Amino acid sequence: MWWSFLKAVKNREHRVAPTTWVVAIAAVVYTVAPIDLIPELVLGPLGFVDDIGVWAIFAVLFAREQRRWQDGLQSN
Repeated sequence: MWWSFLKAVKNREHRVAPTTWVVAIAAVVYTVAPIDLIPELVLGPLGFVDDIGVWAIFAVLFAREQRRWQDGLQSN
């Protein structure tokens, strides 16, 4: 059902909180930026922990936005 949510965001039927947009952009930038808190080159697979953490925060905010959207549908 997340595809319906994304479609609603695209069609401007649901306004996403600015915090969620900031975290989404930060997650993408942090993932591709050459600067890293825990470098993968030094620590190997353990270096992905900080990247996963940033994406986990985004996933929580994304789920919150989806719940807000579903609650809005049910109240109409």
